[in-house]
This record gives sequence, C-alpha cells and structure tokens, in this order.
Amino acid sequence: LQIMERLANIEGIELLSISDELRKDVAERKRFINEADIVFLCLPDAAAKESASLCENKNTVIIDASTAHRTNPGWTYGFPELSKEQEQAIIASKRIANPGCHATGFISLVYPLVKGGILPKDYPLVCHSITGYSGGGKKMIADYNEEPLKPGYDSPRQYALTQAHKHLPEMKYICGLDFEPMFSPIVSNFYAGMVVSVPVHASHLKDHMGAKEILSYMKEYYKDAAAVKVMEEAPALLDASTVAGRDDLEIYVTGNEERVLLMSRFDNLGKGASGAAVQCMKLKL
Repeated sequence: LQIMERLANIEGIELLSISDELRKDVAERKRFINEADIVFLCLPDAAAKESASLCENKNTVIIDASTAHRTNPGWTYGFPELSKEQEQAIIASKRIANPGCHATGFISLVYPLVKGGILPKDYPLVCHSITGYSGGGKKMIADYNEEPLKPGYDSPRQYALTQAHKHLPEMKYICGLDFEPMFSPIVSNFYAGMVVSVPVHASHLKDHMGAKEILSYMKEYYKDAAAVKVMEEAPALLDASTVAGRDDLEIYVTGNEERVLLMSRFDNLGKGASGAAVQCMKLKL
C-alpha cells in the first residue's frame, strides 16, 4: 500500500508498471523484472519467491515486501538504523527483505539491547502491538469501510491468538533471540499508525539497568539514525494514529528502576512498510 504514491513523488526515476491484464503473466513479469534497475515485490509469499527466481539480470536489485525472505541469510534485512554495518550491507546488496510492520517496532527496541549485552537472548519477552486497520491489507480496509460497521469493528480486536503470527520468525532471527516472544497484536478502528510495547524487568537486565539508564543507552545507540528518534519523555497517553503519513519511528522508554516499558510509535504504512522500502531504494541509488 502507498508504494506507487511514494515513488511518484521522487524525481529522477522512471516507473515500469505491468498492465493490469498481464499482472499474472509470468513471461511479462520476467521481462519487466530483468529490465528494471530496482524491483519492488508487493506480492504474497509464494508469488514473491517465484518472481525473485525469474531475475537473471545480475545488476537488478529486488526489494521484497513479503514475508518470504526476511529470515533468508542470502537476503539483507532492510533496517539500516540497526547499525552502520547493516546500512552498508543494504547498500551492497542486490536482495533486500523489507521488514514487517510489527517486527519493525519490536526489533527497534530489542535489537540494541541484545547487541549491547543488556538483554539476555533467553529472556522470555512479551510484546503488545496496536495497529490501524490498513495493516490488514485491502480486504480488511474494505471491511472497516463498510456501512454500517460490522459488530465488534468499533472496538479494538486482538488477533493471532495461536501465537503463530507471520512476523514472529523475523523478530527472533534478526534480534538473535533463543525464543520467539509472546506476541499480542491488536487492530483498531483507525486507518494507520501503530504503537509496539515491550515490558522488561530491570532485575533480569545487565547491571539491573532501569528506565533512565536504558533511555540514555538508546539515545546514544540511535544518535546518528536517519529515521529513528529516541524521545526524551512520553506523553501521559501515547496514541498511535497521529504519526500516520510519516516515515520516521519514535522510541519511548518509560517505567522506573524496577520495570521498564519500551515503546515504538510509527506509521505501519511508512517505516513499517512502503516508507522503509523507499528508504532502502534511496540508499541503493
């Protein structure tokens, strides 16, 4: 969603788009893929894998928005703010896996702490994430736009109750965790924006680091980040929808010296999806 609108506002690129009647024609898809400098795959996993296999041009860069390649060691994870090394890997790569939206929020909070040896890899993490309904794609958007609204759609709804959400493998893999987190995603009746929350106990962290120390660490870790900003303090109520339309990500660290609450806020269609894909394209160019 929104990838075409974002690309249309960038000067100096030419868009190659398959006609609607040939969208599923394999030969036509192959021709376009091999003609392009950069290819965006906005497809289901099976179709993304098939399309990637059609690329024979060694110079073509593929940025895949699906889940298909996010834990594939042959692909580079498209989150440049994680480290200078990650940014350079994206610049050098011809195969980039765009992060999932919920995973982006979780990884932005957990990855720095694991890398710094502050959070043990075997910590039993819990993650709550509330998102606008655009994260569910075209069908969910249509459901929320029905009049009258279906029963229950006017209140937050928790889903992925079997702990088998498609973002869990990348959350574990990219952060280097021993276990996937307990994950509770919630969709609510607003279009775009999300807040991802990860609570941790200071007693289980290195040197029992509390909220103030974690905040200081995160500010230093992300001090040069292009699209990630660590905020000094959180408002009394942290809403999710006011960041819609933006491509940055905000990090909040609250709590006390015993219990620390890590939160990230961003647009699920921005830094959580097409905004991140375009960011990777700009790095490549």
